[in-house]
Amino acid sequence: MLDFVVVFTKGGVVLWNSNESGKNFASCINSLIRGVILEERNTESKYFEEDHLAVQFKLDNELDLVYAAVFQKVIKLNYLDNFLAEMQLAFKEKFGAIAAQERLGIDYEFEQEFRSVLSAAEEASAKQGKAPKTMRSFNESLKSKKTVASMIEDKKSSAASANEKRVNIQESPPATKSQPSSPPRNNDDIIQENRRKLREKLTPTKKAIVETKPSKISAQEKEKAGKKPRVWDLGGNSKDAVLLDRSKDAPEDVQVQSINNDLVGTMQGNIPDLDEESESDRDVEDSDDSDEDQDQQQQKPQQQKKQQTRAKAKTGGLLSYFKGIVGAKTMSREDLQPALEKMRDHLISKNVASEIAAKLCDSVATSLEGKQMGTFDSIASQVKEALTQSLVRILSPKRRIDIIRDALESKRNGKPYTIIFCGVNGVGKSTNLAKICFWLIENDFNVLIAACDTFRAGAVEQLRTHTRHLNALHPADKHNNRHMVQLYEKGYGKDAAGIAMEAIKFAHDTKVDVVLVDTAGRMQDNEPLMRSLSKLIKVNNPDLVLFVGEALVGNEAVDQLVKFNQSLADYSSNENPHIIDGIVLTKFDTIDDKVGAAISMTYITGQPIVFVGTGQTYADLKAINVNAVVNSLMK
Repeated sequence: MLDFVVVFTKGGVVLWNSNESGKNFASCINSLIRGVILEERNTESKYFEEDHLAVQFKLDNELDLVYAAVFQKVIKLNYLDNFLAEMQLAFKEKFGAIAAQERLGIDYEFEQEFRSVLSAAEEASAKQGKAPKTMRSFNESLKSKKTVASMIEDKKSSAASANEKRVNIQESPPATKSQPSSPPRNNDDIIQENRRKLREKLTPTKKAIVETKPSKISAQEKEKAGKKPRVWDLGGNSKDAVLLDRSKDAPEDVQVQSINNDLVGTMQGNIPDLDEESESDRDVEDSDDSDEDQDQQQQKPQQQKKQQTRAKAKTGGLLSYFKGIVGAKTMSREDLQPALEKMRDHLISKNVASEIAAKLCDSVATSLEGKQMGTFDSIASQVKEALTQSLVRILSPKRRIDIIRDALESKRNGKPYTIIFCGVNGVGKSTNLAKICFWLIENDFNVLIAACDTFRAGAVEQLRTHTRHLNALHPADKHNNRHMVQLYEKGYGKDAAGIAMEAIKFAHDTKVDVVLVDTAGRMQDNEPLMRSLSKLIKVNNPDLVLFVGEALVGNEAVDQLVKFNQSLADYSSNENPHIIDGIVLTKFDTIDDKVGAAISMTYITGQPIVFVGTGQTYADLKAINVNAVVNSLMK
């Protein structure tokens, strides 16, 4: 059932494996590491698919290990969660001390334990998966055997039984005292009886009137009927009760002392209001029973300390309130939950999409849950370190995009290097295309701009203006009489895919190095325009497809990228459709430290941010600085 089971470290060192089929599953495990673990997607589900294979895995943060099982995708194995958990316990019990210290040069004999755990999991699954008791068919039920005649007889028998009941009721013996019987009465008798009962309730009886009259009681009887002292079971001597009785005059042997007001004094001033105190304040005050002066002297420094800690908590930043939790213990999800909620709100305030912020918090919790904290480590440092590593891994490119190198390679092969720009309206596609064109000219590439935005008024004129300015900055006489920038245009209302094809063919014939294709801005929900974009990419087969997005957006960036990628995949008839290869992040200089859109866009597609657009000149084009972005997010 299981083709391949492996235990490996998060660094990629395989400690033990079991291969039932004898095939090589290295590519599947490498895809799991690249596509899930390194991209911090291990919280969405512990399940990964590639081609016809599926991988279910479990993380062990205490030993930094990964337990993975590979099986055929068409097979559904319900016992894998329990199996991986039991396998983790068995491996930790046998090799926990060794795996925590040394990784290499050790023979991990785990075959016997693996077989026992697997057989136990399969047996438990077989017991739970027994087929339930089948229901009876209609022919097997009693209802199917009934006929019309039997149903008529049943009605007759039920009617006869009802008649017998009436006869039994009429012939029943007279009731006893406990059950008085009454002759049948008509409705008028019942109404008269109810009225009589109502009058009896409303009219008081003579006895009640007599009881309500005031009675004349003698003084002796009043004294006898005075307030009687309560007698307690463990009250002791009855004389004490007589002394404590205040309902009558004091006996002669009891001397009542009058209170001297000069000695006691009188109450002056108002009673102060009760202040709400924390439990720690009450503990401090109740633990000390000395006089008031000592209490006040002790409470003053304590109150000052509390005020200082509260002031630090207000100004300490994102993770300052964790610093009080220190100690050597295993971190649980409950310990991290307050930190995760605070961190999620902080990321959202930095313009990270709410969905991505929640997934990042879950990823940090997954990487820290079950991990052992050192004696001098704090949750603050652990959370900050885990979050920093997670953000760096997300922003770091998973594959290399070197436009200069790829363009040189295409030039040697005798064909132009083609880049298509796409995105929604108003994000700055044409402007940043001109900036990238300037950067290519600076690296001695001549460029052809294809004006494929045949919908927006002024789009061709805008590119014509950029072409004129770029040629003025780099005239042909400084480049061996080569025109460094050319514009290929066919006006408005034409097919964009056809214009791009003609431009690429023209560049091939005239030995142009790079073709930059400008497309019309379109909303991600516009199906006809998304079909047109998919057709343009499919027909021309570019070397690079760049999505141009704003750094100002938050949740909208997620929706744009997801739907653009989905549309390019759905509306293409190719078996392996060409989707977005990279991101150009524009207007990056307008957001201060709210750089969360970079995280949102990179997390969704897994594709790198190739360029960052800032400023208003052609030279304002930069590569993303991962450490600077992470530091801005962690402020």
